[in-house]
Amino acid sequence: MTVETAGTHAGRTPLRRRVPLGPYGPLGVIVDPVTWRALPYLLVSPLYGLACFVFLVTAIPVSLVLTVVWVGLPLLALTVLAWRAAAMVERRLLRLAFAVRIPDPYRSTGGRNLLLRCKDMAGDPATWKDLVYLSLLLPIGLAELTVVVVLWVMAFGLTVVPLPLVLGGNTLTVLGGVPIATVPEALLCLPAGIAFFFVAVYATRGTAWLHGALATALLGVGRNDRLAARAAHLRASRARGVDAAEAERRRIERDLHDGAQQRLLSVAMDLGRAQAKLDSDPESARELLAQAHTGTKAAIAELRDLARGIHPAILTDRGLGAALSSLASRAPVRVDLSVEISHRPPPAVESIAYFVVAESLTNMAKHSGATEGSVRVGRHGQRVIVEIVDNGVGAAVPRPGGGLAGLADRAATIDGTLSVDSPPGGPTTVRAELPCEW
Repeated sequence: MTVETAGTHAGRTPLRRRVPLGPYGPLGVIVDPVTWRALPYLLVSPLYGLACFVFLVTAIPVSLVLTVVWVGLPLLALTVLAWRAAAMVERRLLRLAFAVRIPDPYRSTGGRNLLLRCKDMAGDPATWKDLVYLSLLLPIGLAELTVVVVLWVMAFGLTVVPLPLVLGGNTLTVLGGVPIATVPEALLCLPAGIAFFFVAVYATRGTAWLHGALATALLGVGRNDRLAARAAHLRASRARGVDAAEAERRRIERDLHDGAQQRLLSVAMDLGRAQAKLDSDPESARELLAQAHTGTKAAIAELRDLARGIHPAILTDRGLGAALSSLASRAPVRVDLSVEISHRPPPAVESIAYFVVAESLTNMAKHSGATEGSVRVGRHGQRVIVEIVDNGVGAAVPRPGGGLAGLADRAATIDGTLSVDSPPGGPTTVRAELPCEW
């Protein structure tokens, strides 16, 4: 289902899925900046690998030999710190060259106690995986350099070198001994050079992909650590979900007690007084009945609003697009809405997406000073992306107990995430990523 309203902001585009490092068409590989950022890295990587190799084969044996005296232990600790620092630098270089983000996988150390910190570093598998990667960087870098240089030299040679013959030069020799003596023969080298150019481009991209995969395996978080982090995240999400549900229950209880319950109690008292005066003072009884009728309608309206705050009926009946259209039409500022969902997500996802938009529009009207905003909702794979942007004053910060923090807690109940980008002066962007499977 696709719901759109006219008036998209200038410069705004629908949500897009980021294309990962992988196969493209020929033109896509050529114009992709990752290809050209990877090339200089592959050319200089052996130098960095050589520096690391020389350091490791020098510092580690010297440190181990000197451990027979006390000076060897601190030297060995400094060596470990140095190769971990080198691995950190490599992660940053890989992010710049290959667009591969590898967070530092190190476990937390034992506070300020130096001995405990050294023990934790020695027991961290990431420390030794860093050592393996840095030891392999030189031979792998030389192999990559050989492949890349040979292919690019062939492409350049077959494309450019025959040009002097075309311009009136002497006989040339290419490919290690093939003579080129005539202009037609020289022109035939041009298609071969173009073919080698595409081969070199694809080889550069493929080499970068393989190098990135190896680096992710050795410099990234291990499987056990990933599972532990995942379990910790799920425990935190479950706790936040329980807290959010309890807070929501207390809110409903408070709204019922302070609102509808008080009105219904007032209605019951008015009806009792009217009953007592029905025979002796019919006119006063009619006034009390009218007052009770008005109070009943007000209580019904409050209960309807409360039910809408728990789960709007339109969301269940007609889906997310219609529910958000209703929200946008009632917003006090101009809102451009785009909902691009091919089939309905699970009810929990729809509900959270609805309340993310509802709370964001409320904040937009009350606090941001915005005059217009946009809401973009799209489904990409197994995730629903919700993005709300306004042109207000910015400086929105999720605070404990606040509306934005409550939205993050809602998203966490299904292992979703919510981020707020709101620099002073605006604009403010609220983005939620909600998985359809958890």
